[in-house]
Amino acid sequence: MKKAASKKSKAAAKTPAKKIAKKTIKAAIKKTAVKAKGKASPRKAVKAPKTITKTAARKAARAAKAAKTVVKAPAKVKAPPKPVWPPLVEATLKRLDDAKAEDIVTIDLTGKSTLADTMIVASGRSNRHVNAIADQVVEELKKHGQSNLRVEGIPQCDWVVVDAGDILLHIFRPEVRSFYNLEKLWSAHVPE
Repeated sequence: MKKAASKKSKAAAKTPAKKIAKKTIKAAIKKTAVKAKGKASPRKAVKAPKTITKTAARKAARAAKAAKTVVKAPAKVKAPPKPVWPPLVEATLKRLDDAKAEDIVTIDLTGKSTLADTMIVASGRSNRHVNAIADQVVEELKKHGQSNLRVEGIPQCDWVVVDAGDILLHIFRPEVRSFYNLEKLWSAHVPE
């Protein structure tokens, strides 16, 4: 007796879930049909409900939800006006972008400091990259008539500073930039 019961449970474990579900649905249909036969004529027996797969039910629910949901067009959000920088700053920013400098931040220093009008902070991936960016920017500034440039930090190339009078350019390696955090020091939130 125990062997027969264990064989049935093993057979039930091997049968797929769909077969078990179909068997239970058929059994439920038979029970409702038997109950309905005693109360009504055999021709008016309860019809078997249509089985709906899970995917079909999900599709129907999504379609109903989509029909109820009214999609509104997104309101036009005006972008903040792009700051207008002097041509020399624009040329420097373009050259930094061409040299693949990362995390370029431009800070307006007018009224905050007498050192310069604009500070640009950028990052390079390595010492060589920082050196290459500095060389390209110095070349670009010389093309625009800046002859009295002061450059500091070239031998190590962890932090290179290019002073072009109205523009103060800082080029860092990422680790050094996060350590000194110049953007926070010169941010707009610092009281004047």
